[in-house]
Amino acid sequence: MPDFLKKFYPDVYASTQKLNINSNYCKYNNQSLQLFTSLLYLAALVATFFASYTTKRLGRKKTMLIAGVFFIVGTVLNASFNHLSVVILGRVLLGCGVGFGNQVVPLFLSEIAPTRIRGGLNILFQLNATIGILLATLVNYGAAKIKGGWGWRLSLGLAGVPALMLTLGSLIVVDTPNSLIQRGKLDEGRSVLKKIRGTENIETEFAEIVEASRVAEEIKHPFRNLLKRKNRPPLIIAIAMQIFQQFTGINAIFFYAPILFASMGFGNNASLYAAVITGAVNVLATIVSVFLVDKVGRRMLLLEAGIQMFLSQIVVAIVLALKVKDHSNNLSYGLSILVVVMVCTFVSAFAWSWGPIGWLIPSETFPLEARSAGQSVTVCVNMLCCFVIGQVFLLMLCSLKYAIFLFFSAWVLVMSLFVLFLIPETKNVPIEEMTERVWKKHWFWKRYMDDHYEGDGVK
Repeated sequence: MPDFLKKFYPDVYASTQKLNINSNYCKYNNQSLQLFTSLLYLAALVATFFASYTTKRLGRKKTMLIAGVFFIVGTVLNASFNHLSVVILGRVLLGCGVGFGNQVVPLFLSEIAPTRIRGGLNILFQLNATIGILLATLVNYGAAKIKGGWGWRLSLGLAGVPALMLTLGSLIVVDTPNSLIQRGKLDEGRSVLKKIRGTENIETEFAEIVEASRVAEEIKHPFRNLLKRKNRPPLIIAIAMQIFQQFTGINAIFFYAPILFASMGFGNNASLYAAVITGAVNVLATIVSVFLVDKVGRRMLLLEAGIQMFLSQIVVAIVLALKVKDHSNNLSYGLSILVVVMVCTFVSAFAWSWGPIGWLIPSETFPLEARSAGQSVTVCVNMLCCFVIGQVFLLMLCSLKYAIFLFFSAWVLVMSLFVLFLIPETKNVPIEEMTERVWKKHWFWKRYMDDHYEGDGVK
């Protein structure tokens, strides 16, 4: 927002006003502004390792409470102070909330969900994230119209509403049976399992969780345990999926959607409209994933989306290459609509595939003894990639121009091949049976399941 830029980044504001001097692709390129965006993810990266400890020792419920408190304090600092250093501190605390939240929520959902709807329930996490993106865009659109220079405070301050909901919600929910049993609360774990399953017939599942917990307690160094040969398949896939998820280019689009559309030649209001449209598409497509992920499977959605994302990015790159130059653009009304449609095509494909499934598969494939540490690594890699993309996207847009879409489409091609050959199908597989029913039967990963290779855990 202009008022925010004037107050904290006056050099960037001045740059945006020199329309005849700066390239269409370069007028927002500023490392300190990008750092404000990406610092959240750097903080989240660090916080997730602390969240791994609290998730295991304090439980899923208390870790969600900690995340909510971080969000509330960060929001207060962001919205109420006039010094950039304090606003940045608030941004860091929000990042800690992201680190704790992303660590615990997918884990919580995977552990409480019945097997037949685990995928759909877990994707509700991503669905609510997409709703949050859409609401944030609408709030920004409305706040930008407020006169008097305080619209940005309202925009940042309203983040306190979902922060408060998360905090209160964490006080209401029960902890997962897995977490309670892992911390020695067997009777409470059995009671909660009966409650969330709605039946007294839970002894088989209870016994499986108790055994998995017994194995988990034998692990003294959880992160070293991740290096064990049998844990490499889920670890490699979790790391790869987070890298691929971010290098689709999706966060670049959502971080800077108004800037991106403005660079393509849309007016300020039109660029915000386009950002709202893509946010709405993101929500609707994620709803599609909720209903399909446990029916058609994870692999089918990932592969179909790869083709869709690749083609849409190629079309956008061609249009920009032909019509949008450094100091001029010739996007007609029809071509502008085509660009928005192609971006929405890309967003919809991501939203029913790599967005939710990128979190789902890592959360459901690690064994209990490696689950908390594995989720930490998953979040850490995701946040690191978010930080990198957030920090360099505007520089890349300035340097590569239209070819930035070719850069991301190349990544989409690589990750689709990865899915085709190396990601197994996990739908309808109980979370404690992944080793026997998934890894030991996969053409490539089964070689890591040989018991005689265990030894010291790093072979």
